[in-house]
Amino acid sequence: MFRLKNENDIKQLKISGKILASVLEILKEAAKEGVKLSFLDELARRLIGEAGGKPAFLGYKPEGVKTPYPASICASVNEVVVHGLPGGYVLKKGDVLKIDAGVSYDGYITDSALTVAIPPVSSEAGKLIAATEKSLYEAINVMRSGGHLGDIGAAVESVINPTGFKIIKNLTGHGVGFELHEDPSIYNFGNRGEGIELKEGMVLAIEPMVSISSSRVVERKGGSLVTEDGSLSAHFEHTVAITEKGAEVLTSLA
Repeated sequence: MFRLKNENDIKQLKISGKILASVLEILKEAAKEGVKLSFLDELARRLIGEAGGKPAFLGYKPEGVKTPYPASICASVNEVVVHGLPGGYVLKKGDVLKIDAGVSYDGYITDSALTVAIPPVSSEAGKLIAATEKSLYEAINVMRSGGHLGDIGAAVESVINPTGFKIIKNLTGHGVGFELHEDPSIYNFGNRGEGIELKEGMVLAIEPMVSISSSRVVERKGGSLVTEDGSLSAHFEHTVAITEKGAEVLTSLA
């Protein structure tokens, strides 16, 4: 069962989301050739704390996982799609970095991600990143009360399928707000008019994950999830509320 949010909940989530958006913007600018991933993690932890929030990922322990997550962000490079640990890896030219982070503000949790290219990157990598980001906004554009979860997946497919890139089909978006991961799961593929009906008060983390040539991920030792064939990947995410006026992005600076 999913938990609807009231007007006050969404007001608080906006504060959480603004903190997260500002931190991700700073991390995006800081992610350059020669920068260690652990530096980005430490920077995120400090910035979130200074803004009055807590890193939602730090210490997170989903059901069935033995060890709590030890970092404030996920930093996933190239074929790593999500859950990359921000350790000693140093960014180099041509890398494609996915930064995924969450903020808890007074117990209200938002989740967002972006992809950063470390120039120069290949033309194909640039197209992959652009298409993945475009698919996120196409999905958000179709979200409204009375719609369906299938509308979201179909919107992502409408952007990605013509490119020849592959949607990762064994990873999903999710509900968010009171917990980091809530129901429902949100697939990045589907049919319009099918699936759970969208309702006012739903808060959803929409996150297309796309690769050059693989539609599945596998788990590496340490928990990172990588494309099955080792191909390059991209990932964008926003926390979005369904309101009476339509979809409202809670993790943007605007």
